[in-house]
This record gives sequence, structure tokens and C-alpha cells, in this order.
Amino acid sequence: MSDNQLRDAIAEAIKENEIILFMKGTPEQPACGFSARTVGVMQALDVSFASVDILPDPRIRQELSALSQWPTIPQLFVEGELVGGCDIVMEMYESGELAQLVGGDKDADAAPAGEPPVADSGLLQPENRLG
Repeated sequence: MSDNQLRDAIAEAIKENEIILFMKGTPEQPACGFSARTVGVMQALDVSFASVDILPDPRIRQELSALSQWPTIPQLFVEGELVGGCDIVMEMYESGELAQLVGGDKDADAAPAGEPPVADSGLLQPENRLG
């Protein structure tokens, strides 16, 4: 896969998933404190989201940062737009802005009813495609 194909796959994953988190590790096993804090915020809001572990292939981080123009991981996207990294997500959570952005009816759209947030393996499909 060329870098451009990888960037296209990342862009497609962002487009296809209402809420997607590019992180180190997985929601069940974050591999850094910043990723763990971001996952914790999303879980506290009881929001379903897709995730991509950027660690298996360094090109994912490189292409993601080139696409988003954001150098750090994690990166949270909502409705195709970069929200930011851990610090911004934390600030938005504390102010209530994040709950407004991801809350309400959007929660139902992120995963079919009855599926648990985060843990459903179907939500990790982008990881399989990009890894």
C-alpha cells in the first residue's frame, strides 16, 4: 500500500465513522496516558466510537498527522472534523462542550442499539483496514 493509499484509507475511515479516535493502543488497552484519558472521557459520556491503533504501522501516524495538520496522538474526530488531542478533549469535557458535540441522538447513530459502546469489535474495523 502506498502512502497516498494509506492517507485515503484514513480519510475514508474519518468520513465513514461519526466519531473516531486515533490512539496508541485500543480502548480496552490504551498504550499511553493521553490515550487512556481520552478514552475515559468518551466512556464517561457513554459514547460509542470507532478507534484506530496507530502503533502497528508508523506510517499511520505520519499520514494522519499530514492529513489533520495535528502532530500529537490521540486525535479525536467527530463528523469528519478534528476535535483535537487529549488536552482539548479534556477542556471540552470539563466545560460540557464535548457532551453537546457528541451527546444526544448522535450516540444512537454511532452504533446500532443494543451494542455496548467501544468494546464491540465491529467498531474497530478501521484498525483492521489501516493496520
